[in-house]
Amino acid sequence: MQEDKKEKNEKNDLKEAVEEISPQEKRIRAITRIYYSKPEVQKALLEFSKNREVVPRYFEGFGKRPDTLLYPSDVINLVNRGATSFHASEELWRDPLSLRTEMSPNEFHDLRIGWDLLIDIDSPYLDYSKIAAHLVCTTLEKYGIKSYGIKFSGNKGMHIIVPSAAFPSLYRGSETRTMFPDWPRAITEFLLFEIKPSYNKQLIELGINFEALEKRTKFSKEDLIETRCPNCGKPSKKVLVAALQCTRCKSRIERSSYVQTKRKLKCIEPSCPGYYEIKEQHEYDKCESCGFSSYDKHSSSENKIVYSREMKRDEKYSEFNEELAAEKLGSLDLVLVSPRHLFRMPYSLHEKTALASIILSKENLFSFTPKDADPFKARPALFYPSPIPGEAEHLLEAALDWKQRHQEKQDKTRSYNREAYEAINPEGINEEMFPAPIKKLLKGIAEGRKRGLFILITFLRALNFPSEAITSRVYEWNKKNTPPLKEGYVKSQLEWHTRQKRKIMPPNYDNASFYKDLGLMDKQPMAKNPIAEVVRTLHRKTGYSQGH
Repeated sequence: MQEDKKEKNEKNDLKEAVEEISPQEKRIRAITRIYYSKPEVQKALLEFSKNREVVPRYFEGFGKRPDTLLYPSDVINLVNRGATSFHASEELWRDPLSLRTEMSPNEFHDLRIGWDLLIDIDSPYLDYSKIAAHLVCTTLEKYGIKSYGIKFSGNKGMHIIVPSAAFPSLYRGSETRTMFPDWPRAITEFLLFEIKPSYNKQLIELGINFEALEKRTKFSKEDLIETRCPNCGKPSKKVLVAALQCTRCKSRIERSSYVQTKRKLKCIEPSCPGYYEIKEQHEYDKCESCGFSSYDKHSSSENKIVYSREMKRDEKYSEFNEELAAEKLGSLDLVLVSPRHLFRMPYSLHEKTALASIILSKENLFSFTPKDADPFKARPALFYPSPIPGEAEHLLEAALDWKQRHQEKQDKTRSYNREAYEAINPEGINEEMFPAPIKKLLKGIAEGRKRGLFILITFLRALNFPSEAITSRVYEWNKKNTPPLKEGYVKSQLEWHTRQKRKIMPPNYDNASFYKDLGLMDKQPMAKNPIAEVVRTLHRKTGYSQGH
């Protein structure tokens, strides 16, 4: 231990002597020893660390795992070695120091005594995070939960916690402690669904400068405005329908998403030698989930095309409404709900802002400003309330029921043929057949590595690659990341996906939080999902067809 401490101090001294550290790092290091030497800060960190894995961050990277805090003096000792912040697990462990990367899922379950519901609200703007946090808290109260904590993340986000004891220890025949991360993920998705209408409305009322937003984020106005299907509520897309007329017999047909090529389309009339040419095109809305559209594909006896305006007059048209996809600007981060994931502890400093992750209340959310998180003004308060046992049962019930209905509906309306994908033979697939965004991902990324890992694992599993091959490819990819993800995190994600009874498909291309936000899309893909692109390539090269 003494040798490790000496080596760490020597590295820090060498860095300061040889390298020119950034103003940001100078700022945080100038206040760490003063701030963390406060007895009340040490006490707050120690109290929250009970039954948790706690890992210090040394500005540029995390310390060794597993670790935890046992005494108040541990805080300042780690700070003297260069620690700038402290991060804790949302899972509660019988003995955090017994955690090992190579443990099996059952061994983790045996060691886990519970989990907190930790809701991570992430947004490019603090005002958006405040609105989302207030709506989440209101929704928690709606389901009978009064014992929750709110804290500032230290930058532009918020963390909301519902203690483990608020959930029943046994529910629907399952031990709650063993249902991590499935149950907290379901609750987080449900909460996002619940607050979405109000969140969209409040952000619109607040006003959005789309030009400024695009400069700060990768979201354009087009990315943030969605057209919702009036039938199922899912996002729809604009599709072109072409009116084609034969050059000889003048018969007309319609084709959606028709693309004119050098090879002309022959007239369908048996006795006509003519070819079709485009006479006009019309844009309409179509839902890719349920197939409902604002255009009824048929020709009348007079060879006229029925457009959406006429359909609306004839009461055959349902309005597709444009709305703001505000959840992209203040999402509830599901990445945080994963095995052994860490989050910034209450009253820990933030490296980018040098602000303290202070405790807030629902009442002072909107009046809060970053100045209130000045580390020298921070007065530690309770983030982890004592709940009434089982007070979150109503929320758990509602979330699991919603998740089941949502999954059933999603399976029924899914536009691609899952059974056909189950029949894919991976032996006929090589990396040349991978879609462009996946090829770009495989070169390694610097930002969003956890989301990239999710894309890669689900993509390879959906193509039925053997577990050994997936593991090998994932570890090879991780070496190319800057910096690579921790091996323990990668392993836990691989094991979690392997345990799932059903395959989780990779995100669709229109999920801007993944491909677009990670900079993986240089042009608009020709399919909805990367798996669909591979299936099309297989069909062209090998004669593979869906359903066979």
